[in-house]
Amino acid sequence: MSATDSITITDAAQAYLAELLKKQDTADVAVRVFILDAGTPKAETCISFCRPGEEKQEDLIQECAGFRAYIDEPSVPFLEEAVVDYAKDAMGGQLTIKAPNSRLPKITDDSSIADRVNYVLYNEINPGLAAHGGNVTLEELFEDNIAILRFGGGCQGCGMVDVTLKEGVEKTLLSQIPELKAVRDVTDHTQTENAYFQ
Repeated sequence: MSATDSITITDAAQAYLAELLKKQDTADVAVRVFILDAGTPKAETCISFCRPGEEKQEDLIQECAGFRAYIDEPSVPFLEEAVVDYAKDAMGGQLTIKAPNSRLPKITDDSSIADRVNYVLYNEINPGLAAHGGNVTLEELFEDNIAILRFGGGCQGCGMVDVTLKEGVEKTLLSQIPELKAVRDVTDHTQTENAYFQ
């Protein structure tokens, strides 16, 4: 799929990336731009090499000076207003990626179940748990739509975590995401040193 300027890659960044790609000694090597944990506080914007055959059919393609940038399709909404730049400094130079929307949850009807679970966790559940110094994250989503969660901070080892899981987290997730079948906790609750209730 072709795209025109999904993200801004400055001329300096294009020149730097083109030089890096030449050193790869692989014909038609490109770059891939994507976001890990998009829409969450842990979001990390990444650029990696993309060798021929590693591109995905649904990727957006951005033509740059001397190379192509493949933009990971699920990351596109989070890359809005993103800028890749390169600045020379005393140590040689640094490639920077600024993606102001990478941590903002963006949910549509087409969003994956994992994205929707993360949205509910970060926007509805974690703000309440934060009052007790706690948080919960999505560890894994099994194919049969079972969400595996990990509690942290004041929730880890807390004597009330079962109530929080069943009466709060699970009820909220199952009511808002009907496709979700169950919610499980993989946290090791024997570690109680930071627990809110012991």
